[in-house]
Amino acid sequence: MKEQLQTITLGGGCFWCVEAVYERVRGVVAVESGYANGETPNPSYEQVCSGRTGHVEVVRVSFDPAQIGLREILEIFFVVHDPTTLNRQGNDVGTQYRSGIYVHDAEQERVAREVLAEVNAHHGGRVVTELMPERSYTRAEDYHQHYFANHPNQGYCAFVVAPKVAKFQKTFADRVKP
Repeated sequence: MKEQLQTITLGGGCFWCVEAVYERVRGVVAVESGYANGETPNPSYEQVCSGRTGHVEVVRVSFDPAQIGLREILEIFFVVHDPTTLNRQGNDVGTQYRSGIYVHDAEQERVAREVLAEVNAHHGGRVVTELMPERSYTRAEDYHQHYFANHPNQGYCAFVVAPKVAKFQKTFADRVKP
């Protein structure tokens, strides 16, 4: 019997960057940008950007565990963003850009805790990535979905997203979709 797909929710700065990477990972079958773990029901992008909703920009990554495991999904996550900067990634600053792993069950939490501990040790105890259950998820507006694929030459995409995609492709060449 084939294993069912799993979904993990990740916040690693601007969701355009994280989405663009995971859309290229072999074994990932769907990626959706959204907002999670805030207080305002069904927030808009503008509300989240205000920093007053408590939400983080996230991507929901659905993957086939027969092709890629959660540990490898998380290893990619920690390579393509800086887990040591609180509430920022590069020039993107605010609580909506915080680093987070938002789990969907106890087994995901166990694996995530293991990987997080290893990464924290590697970074000398400076990792600020939060780990908690996903809650109050809202799908981002349509224009945010597949943003890099639709706008590769847009300034932010060319100068911020593209280097993260290139780093993934170089570091995990064996995991890039054909």
